[in-house]
Amino acid sequence: MTLRPRSQWGTIPWTPATYGRSVLGIPLEVWRPRLECHLLVFAGIHGEEPETTYALSRALRQLPEPPAHCAVVLAANPDGLIRGTRGNARGVDLNRNFPSRDWRPGAVTHRSTIEDASDVLLGTGDNAASEPEVRALLALIADLKPRAVVALHAPLACIDDANGSALGRRLAERTGMPQVRDVGYPTPGSFGSWGSDNGVPVVTYEFPLAATEVLMRDHVPVLVDLLLHPGP
Repeated sequence: MTLRPRSQWGTIPWTPATYGRSVLGIPLEVWRPRLECHLLVFAGIHGEEPETTYALSRALRQLPEPPAHCAVVLAANPDGLIRGTRGNARGVDLNRNFPSRDWRPGAVTHRSTIEDASDVLLGTGDNAASEPEVRALLALIADLKPRAVVALHAPLACIDDANGSALGRRLAERTGMPQVRDVGYPTPGSFGSWGSDNGVPVVTYEFPLAATEVLMRDHVPVLVDLLLHPGP
């Protein structure tokens, strides 16, 4: 398929649907597929990982028409992206708020940089799925019924795939990053944990720590191929 010329990459020419609203009332947008949904790809659930939104947007903007079988969410946590915070506007780490069997209340920590200790505090929510962004994403998945979901994160430089799937192997081969079964530490209440509990195959695509232009060069072509060919 011929991609759009670079001169047209400045805008997304298709109107998204709104699948909910954030804590601050910002519309949660999804570009729905033209046909049956085989794959959902979402970015920006951690607001301090804006490179995921930028890369996925740049891939979408190169397509000549909306993906046939792939749904796209560029900003699962728009409040966090606007404020530059990992969590949402209530200080909840959305990737610890999903109603998995291992969800737990209380504080969770994260690193301010990859070299720092994990000592920055966020909440996990008053209860599982307490946050509107999480509830909306779950409702969207129930509506779309994708065969798999790819969640974009940074900067662990791996393909985290608990199922060892063909899709995960494909992404590992294309990126040169390792396909791993977990990231080496517990992630209670994460989207991946919820997926495992509910039979939703989840692949977490972790960008490496690299300059923005390097990420665009190395990973946008992989995402373009994924949007066009979402099967394994």
